[in-house]
This record gives sequence, structure tokens and C-alpha cells, in this order.
Amino acid sequence: MKSELIEKNYALAKERYAALGVDTDKALKTLEKTPISLHCWQADDVVGFERGEAASGGIMTTGNFPGKARTVAELRQDIEKVTSLLGGTYRLNLHETYGDFGGKFVDRDEVDPKHFESWMQWAKEQGLKLDFNSTSFSHPKSGSLSLANPDKEIRDFWIEHTKRCRRVADAMGKYQNDPCIMNIWVHDGSKDYTVEKYRYRQIFKESLDEILAEELPNMKTCLEAKLFGIGLEAYTVGSHDFVAGYCAKNNLMYTLDTGHYEPTENVSDAVSSLLLFVPELMLHVSRPMHWDSDHVTLFDDNTRNLFSELVRADALDRAHIGLDYFDASIDRIGAYIIGIRATQKSLLQAFLEPLDKLRQYENEGKNFQRLALLEEAKTLPMGAVYDYFNLTHNVPVGEEFIADIEKYEQEVTFKRN
Repeated sequence: MKSELIEKNYALAKERYAALGVDTDKALKTLEKTPISLHCWQADDVVGFERGEAASGGIMTTGNFPGKARTVAELRQDIEKVTSLLGGTYRLNLHETYGDFGGKFVDRDEVDPKHFESWMQWAKEQGLKLDFNSTSFSHPKSGSLSLANPDKEIRDFWIEHTKRCRRVADAMGKYQNDPCIMNIWVHDGSKDYTVEKYRYRQIFKESLDEILAEELPNMKTCLEAKLFGIGLEAYTVGSHDFVAGYCAKNNLMYTLDTGHYEPTENVSDAVSSLLLFVPELMLHVSRPMHWDSDHVTLFDDNTRNLFSELVRADALDRAHIGLDYFDASIDRIGAYIIGIRATQKSLLQAFLEPLDKLRQYENEGKNFQRLALLEEAKTLPMGAVYDYFNLTHNVPVGEEFIADIEKYEQEVTFKRN
């Protein structure tokens, strides 16, 4: 697309937004500095480098598109390709199973910051900050219960694992001089009806209490809720009500994963409520389709509403944005770009909303005017502003990234098989 046309379209869009009191230059600067944490597991289908096995324990990746990353080097190569096609600020989110283990088996209760030193060094070279996750699934001791397991030996294994993960995150935060956000999600639950719900949740609470007792100044812990998992359909220990209560009581960051609720729920409605009771939110942006299938994030109503609610609450500084989907049925780099651009567009639309005018209408009880402007805002020329953002960052505009990814397929990923 010709740069002259993009600049002309942006000038017209800028004028149109200005008529509604919206500063597009300010919106672009905000988008530029708002970090998005990329999820490493899209590049290799949540396999990692511990056992080389497909994900199990409440989650599953579907599809067999050729070219997935098989080594640390290949994964980093793919992430570098992804960031080369994007403007803005990014972080990288790692699961514990993605350590640089040097070809040796390191069990989950033995992980140490040294296994992630090369990641820290590489991330610094790439201008990325790191986030982290404990990994309770895809392990012989996972079963259906980990931190909520009545078996003390198994439970202690996972407690030790999670403690060590927090120390890894703390080392990352210290190295990068910026807090590492570490997410705790466990798959614990039951496939069929459960009579001991209270008991398992009590054990889970006690495990979390022990894990979080250690003060680590260079990291922040967040706890993620889920509706259910594959093979765990009847009961989830770490449900929304449990996690919301635990985070509120313990002043802990809540992880709101858009794929972890009923597809008919408007997850964005939870933002304003949670922000009143927890210090911060970690957003895992995904797309459910009938169940928690973690489809590629799109520029759809659910994603747009999520960021609109965040901006309307003036809470951008109390939220951390990360992606969490894994699609192996299409080009994995393409999946990354589609989801990241959808997230950027949703953020930008929220930044460009004529919020002052909308608030004025609402405060004056002008409900017709409010609804009318909300409708008109949907077709304002946000696309022209986003094209200009990409142009100024010297990355592909519009659909131009498709050719870049097709070339990468032929030169890199298709040669891996």
C-alpha cells in the first residue's frame, strides 16, 4: 500500500476524530507504549522442552500444520520473526517447561533460575521483558489433582514446583529491572460429579497460602480461574468464585482468561467488578468456540468490549495484557500475527472512543444521544489510524504480512519436517 495514501487517509481520520474531541496522535502514543505479552506456546503447540510430549491434563492442541518449533533455537527464531512484523511494545510469556535444560531431564520440582538464564539474555538482546507460568499439566504426577491433591507426596511435589517457579520469575524480574508477572493455573478438577468439593478447595487454599508466604520483590503473582477442562468437565477446583474470593482476600492479581467462561458470557462485564476488589488484572486474551478451545484472537465484540471496559475504567495502569491461544491447524506465525493485530486494533479502538462526549451524555441522562454515538463510533475510520501506526513502524500494512509469512514458510518452517 502506498505510503502517500496511508498518510492522506490518516489525515482525514485525524480530522474526523478531532471533531469528536479525540486526539489520534495521543492514542497512537498510548498504543505504542502498551505492552502485550506474547505466549511462547503458540509456536510449538504447548509441547515445551521437558518431555517432548503433547499437552495433556485439561488442555489439548488440535491440528498438525507443518513447521512447529522443536528446539529453543527454533522457538526464538519464530518469536523474532513475529516481532519483526509488528509495531509496539512486547513481552514474552514462558511456561516452566520451556526452560533451556541443555538436553538433560529436569523434573518440575528441580527447576532453577539457571535454566532460564539464556532466555533472560536473549530477551534483553531482543528488547523483550519476560513473564512466566508454573506448569502443572502434562506430567506423570498431574492426574486430575495437583495443588488440591489429598495425597501429601504429590501435593508437596507441586507446591515445591510452584515455589521454584516464583523464584525463577523473581530472578527474571531482577535481571530485567521490571517485575515478572507469574501466573498460577492448575487444571485440578473432576470429570464427573464430586462430593468433596469443599475438601479439595480447602487443600488448594492451604497450598496457595504456603506458596505465597515467600516474599519475592521482583515478581508479581496472579491466579487464574477456569470453568472446566477436557476430562474435568464436572468440577473445577480453581473456579471463578474461588479465585475471585482468594484474590480479593489476599490482595492478589486476578487472571481473567477470556476463554475460561461460558461462550455466552460477556467476560468484559467482570472487569469493572474485579477492579474494585483486586489490585490488578492479568488479561489472557483468547477466543472460545463452544468450549475453551483457545482459538486465535479476533477483532470481535468480545475482544473489543474487554479493552473498552478497561479504558472506560481508567485502569490501563492496573492491567497486564497477554495472549493465550494455541492453534496448530494453520500457520503458527500467521496465527500469532492475526491475534496480536486483533488485540492491538481492539486497544486502539478503545483509545479512540469519544469517551468524554459519551460520559457527558450519560451524566446528563441523554440516553438516545449516548446510544447513537456508540453506534456511530463503530464505523469511525480506526483502520486508517492503525495503518498509519504500522507505516510509521516500518512493518507490513494491511494484508501485506501474508506474503512475509508465506516466504518464511518456504524458507524456514516447512524445512523443519
